[in-house]
Amino acid sequence: MDLQLTDKTALVTGATAGIGLAIARALALEGANVIITGRDQSKLDSAISDIKTSGGEAISGILADAATAEGATIIAKAAPSVDILVNNLGIYESKDFGAITDTDWTHLFDVNVMSGVRLSRAYLPGMLEQNWGRIIFISSESGLAIPPDMIHYATTKTAQLSISRGLAQLTRGTAVTVNAVLPGPTRSEGIEAFLRSQASHPSASIKQIEAEFFATARSASILQRMVEAEEVASLVTYLASPRSSATNGAALRAEGGLVNTIG
Repeated sequence: MDLQLTDKTALVTGATAGIGLAIARALALEGANVIITGRDQSKLDSAISDIKTSGGEAISGILADAATAEGATIIAKAAPSVDILVNNLGIYESKDFGAITDTDWTHLFDVNVMSGVRLSRAYLPGMLEQNWGRIIFISSESGLAIPPDMIHYATTKTAQLSISRGLAQLTRGTAVTVNAVLPGPTRSEGIEAFLRSQASHPSASIKQIEAEFFATARSASILQRMVEAEEVASLVTYLASPRSSATNGAALRAEGGLVNTIG
């Protein structure tokens, strides 16, 4: 299926590794002109090289921290107009509620929520003016199924769902859409260290640790394995395309059936 992304310009934040890199690669392979952001020049260069090696041609990077107002300004100036915005930048951590400081709350909110707010504010008016555009928030199943050891993270992911739905209301009667994607636990950079920090036997094999994680911490999962970043990227790439025109204001799941509710 031709996703009709040739000549579309897409901006993907936090795309030097993991889900963001997979999304950027998938969009580039579909013919989009892809711009990625990152805070580290060497990681940015490596991601660009990776995508080009995979066959993506039109790929470039912006060195900026999308979690800050200054970084958002740099990005918007470097890429004044985009057709597709993927608000992927995000961080997570496991922490007892009583140990989560005000600084922790503010930091996660700035990275996970305000990065998308600022860039959506920068690009939505242009999309509405040209009567075409896609804004996609990479949320999480944690926004619906709140992990008791990640309440601050889950709160930011629930906030993304509210923002996505609210922005979609502003696109009424246009060809602009705003949606959110909810991945489950996804295999990405840093996930092994996270899983080992949760394991009863941190020195066990990663296969054993993953099995324990899904048997205990994520027992509701139907998939009973880590989601692959490419699986999330496939859904995001479809949402970014003109073929997804009837999907707006939605929260689409790629979480392996972990959320056990309908709708």
